[in-house]
Amino acid sequence: MRFTFIEAYRVEFAVVTMCRVLMVSKAGYYAWRTRPQSARAVENEQLVLAIRVVHAESDRTYGSPRMQHELAAQGHTCSENRVARLMRADGLRVKSKRKFRVTTQSGHQAPVAPNTLDRQFAVEQVGGLDHVWVSDITYLWTREGWLYLAIVLDLGSRRVVGWAMRHTLERQLALDALTMALTHRRPGVGLLHHSDRGMQPGFNWSSQHLSLNVIAATGQALRLACASRGSSAGAC
Repeated sequence: MRFTFIEAYRVEFAVVTMCRVLMVSKAGYYAWRTRPQSARAVENEQLVLAIRVVHAESDRTYGSPRMQHELAAQGHTCSENRVARLMRADGLRVKSKRKFRVTTQSGHQAPVAPNTLDRQFAVEQVGGLDHVWVSDITYLWTREGWLYLAIVLDLGSRRVVGWAMRHTLERQLALDALTMALTHRRPGVGLLHHSDRGMQPGFNWSSQHLSLNVIAATGQALRLACASRGSSAGAC
C-alpha cells in the first residue's frame, strides 16, 4: 500500500522523501516497481472499476453491503469486507442524508384561527399589494449546523417583505420576520396574515398577540388566518 502511494505521487514529490516519511527503503520501492502485478492486485483493479460505476449509478447511496450484493449479481466474487476496504482506499463514501427537521407542531391547545384565505393564492384573488401576507419557516444545512429561515411573503407581489435567520428554532424567529415586514411595508388596516396551524415556532402566536409593541407602534390591525390540516401556507 505504501509503495502504491509513492507510485501515485512520484511526479509531485521526491521518491527519496516519501520513502523516508513512509519508512520504506528506496531499493524496496524500485524492486516493487519491476515486479509484475499479482493476480490479486489485477482483480482488485477490476473490482475498483466496477465499484466506481455502481457508486455513480446509485448516486453514491450504496454502502459496502449493497455494493457487494450488486457486484455479486454482476458476477464478481468478493466479500463485503473486501469491498469496504477497496471503497475506503479509493475514497468512495456514501452520501449522507440530512435528518428531517420538524418546524411546525400543530398538536397544541392554542386557539386556531379560521382558514380565511382558503388556498386563494393567485395574485388576482388577493386584491393588490399588502392585502395578504403568508408566512413559513424552513431550515438550511450549513458547515456550522442547521440555520432556520423565517419569511413573510406578500401574495400580491410575490415579494419577500420580511425575513429573519437564527441558529435555533424559537418563536422570536417568526416575530423578527414579522417585525421587518411591518416596519418596512407599513400596511393599512385589514391586512390578512396567513400561516400554518403550528404553535411552534410562533407565526400563529405572533399574529394572535396584537399587543406586541411593533404592531401597536405602526398602528396596524392584523387579521389572523391559519391553513387547514390539509393545506399549508408554505405550499403557495
